[in-house]
Amino acid sequence: MSDQTSATALGSDARSVQQFGYEQELKRGTGRFASFAVAFAFVSIATGIFTTYGAVLNSSGPAGIWTWPIAVVGQVMVALLLGSLAARIPVTGYAYQWMSRLANPVLGWIMGWISFTFLAIVAVAVDYTIASTVLPVLLGYTGTAANTALITALVLVIQGLLVAFSTTWTERVNGFAVTAELIGMLLLVVLLLIVGFVAQEMNFANLFATAPVSGSGYFAVGTLTQVGPWALGTLLGAFTIVGFESAANLAEETKEPARVVPRAMVQAVLASGILGFLFLLVVTMLAGDPAELAKSSTPIADVVTRVLGPVVGNVLLVLVVIAIFACGMVILMSGVRLVWAMSRDNRFPGHSLFDKVSPRTGTPFAATVLMLVITEAILLVFAFQTDALFTLFGAATLLPAVIYAATVILYIVKRKSLPASQGFSLGRFEVPVIVLASIWLLFELSIFRDASFASAWLYVVVMVVIGGIYLVVLLARRGVKGLAMPHMGSIDADAKPIALESDR
Repeated sequence: MSDQTSATALGSDARSVQQFGYEQELKRGTGRFASFAVAFAFVSIATGIFTTYGAVLNSSGPAGIWTWPIAVVGQVMVALLLGSLAARIPVTGYAYQWMSRLANPVLGWIMGWISFTFLAIVAVAVDYTIASTVLPVLLGYTGTAANTALITALVLVIQGLLVAFSTTWTERVNGFAVTAELIGMLLLVVLLLIVGFVAQEMNFANLFATAPVSGSGYFAVGTLTQVGPWALGTLLGAFTIVGFESAANLAEETKEPARVVPRAMVQAVLASGILGFLFLLVVTMLAGDPAELAKSSTPIADVVTRVLGPVVGNVLLVLVVIAIFACGMVILMSGVRLVWAMSRDNRFPGHSLFDKVSPRTGTPFAATVLMLVITEAILLVFAFQTDALFTLFGAATLLPAVIYAATVILYIVKRKSLPASQGFSLGRFEVPVIVLASIWLLFELSIFRDASFASAWLYVVVMVVIGGIYLVVLLARRGVKGLAMPHMGSIDADAKPIALESDR
């Protein structure tokens, strides 16, 4: 792209923000790869698989990995619908903005608060993975509740410093980490395959084994408060393949966001889904005795070091740590952008403190400090529970399912009156995509009736109550009209994509 073309595109992007009632405050430096990297890093198959594989072995056995393709297809459908909204409303705040402008500001505020509660807990869940499932094997120490909490707290601080002081360096670190994750996971798949075949350790029967779970009633629907073993395995993909919409939360920092962001989201889900499934197949065939492996708190790391040896295994585990670190960093950055976006509209508690972009760093500095404090507080609450990791990943899976379902319902209700797309359209595939996304989300949400998610529901209820109290205060002070969003020309006037020549 020439300098003149680039300048024209950037000018168009600035005007695009203005039609939503905002001024361009954040620097537009995020290109196509960086946008993809943000979405891919949030998904982070290394993080998701290292976090949940052990839980799936215990709930569903090795055969639980076959739920992964279902989750991937379902999330691709969701990504297509969210991408279609991102192309129409390319503004920081993603689901909060979409719901506020297409439905009403009260529902939009609720969506924003739920998104905030999700980002806060998933940042902790991801960083907790480093300290609880990888570092003990990599550094050869015994993990305890205390040292796991301390390491997680330090990781959060380092991520917070990067996000607070430089978006450029945050994206550079993330770009390096995503490259490392892609290379590392590919190397893991190839090396594990080669060594496994040479050593004759590949056991194809593991792919269809259910142990340590009984095969009796394996595919049962379950009861009102209990989900069947096979369905619980879906959480492996449901926890991992989330957060791709984070690319939309950086829309005001992305060049040509209406075109770039939707494609980045879909590409991240597809890349993660394909590479992640290959890795799961290989690891499961090399699991040895699945029932014995299920007893380990670090099953993936155990398989990697056993098959590849400590030296090669440790090198690849370092790449995994880098990938997980980037995932947590991107989540933290996405949470910061949401806090800033809601504060800019005078809707977040203490908004006058958190609605500013620092002239020195070019980042929402105060919002970053707030997000860091909140994540550390959540860590303190959960870290010393005996099932801390399961509780964290349960809540971090439940909340995005709720967000996605609400957003898809919004799309269905408003699809006939949506503003013109500025770079992405589903065309004749819109209805099939809606049907498949709806079926998937209904199935996913039904899993959370299981009693094992009681603690996850408790976190959601507590956070919703806190948000509800603040919403009541907002409505008492301003009324519904006082929560109105800045104007949106592309909806109010059913505007077509911006004509650059006429604006000169």
